Amino acid sequence: MYYKSPSYRTFSYFNIAFLILISLLCVMPMVHIFAVSLSGKSAADSNLVTFLPIDFTLDSYAQTFKNDNFLSATAVSVLRSLIGTAMGMIVTMLAAFSLSRTHLEFKARTFYVWFFLIIMIFDAGLVPHYMLIQKVGLVNSFWVLIVPHLVNVWNMILMMNFFRAIPKDLDEAAIVDGASSFKIFASIYLPVSLPAIATLSLFTLVGHWNSWFDGMLYLRTADQWPLATLLQTIVVVQDFSKTGINPEQLEMLSNRSVKAAQIFIAMLPILAVYPLLQRYFVKGIVLGAVKE
Repeated sequence: MYYKSPSYRTFSYFNIAFLILISLLCVMPMVHIFAVSLSGKSAADSNLVTFLPIDFTLDSYAQTFKNDNFLSATAVSVLRSLIGTAMGMIVTMLAAFSLSRTHLEFKARTFYVWFFLIIMIFDAGLVPHYMLIQKVGLVNSFWVLIVPHLVNVWNMILMMNFFRAIPKDLDEAAIVDGASSFKIFASIYLPVSLPAIATLSLFTLVGHWNSWFDGMLYLRTADQWPLATLLQTIVVVQDFSKTGINPEQLEMLSNRSVKAAQIFIAMLPILAVYPLLQRYFVKGIVLGAVKE
């Protein structure tokens, strides 16, 4: 009876309308960017494009895919996101599994938990971080985009709390059967942790894909930059020399159309990956959030 009451129906209609509005506010900027990328030079430069292209043309995409800088930056971002996510999740899960053990199983657990919490709260700063990266020889190397981001303390704490919520009866049964710690981790904890793994993998993937500052800080040449660094230089700094497009061809195109095409292409991988992980996302984001 409660679900059929007028007040509940009114709330449901209001809630649906509100969610539709929020969805439109999220989608409309992407539709606008896509429309600008397909519009002609005069319409784009005059800021006449809203949600439908004017003077439809694919020249911006054609020039973007001929752009060696853009293609190399895309390849760097793809490799960085895949390798960084895989390695980061391996380190995160192994560390979380160790810290989820009891004091009897891992006597130094409390020390390491406090150690990670302190380094998460108190950051050393940019200059010491750069000096450390320089001393270990990672400056101007592809691995500078991956190694410093391997340990994400926040993700590790979420995964640790998720592991601690798994019933200990499973551990005890596996120990009776003679399973080692690694066997317990691989055969019990990983299969039941898919929602948490998928959620944290999505967070890590998006973080790597959108990260631009480390590429600008540690990599000296544009051909080593990830895509986010290249787009930041083109869109924010307005340095069109990094577009890789011939100046004569750039005069025939709109700078806004070229930037819009590159931004839209950069959005596509994350838009393609998210639906695959979405069914795990809602469940995984709340798991591990209760226990210490």
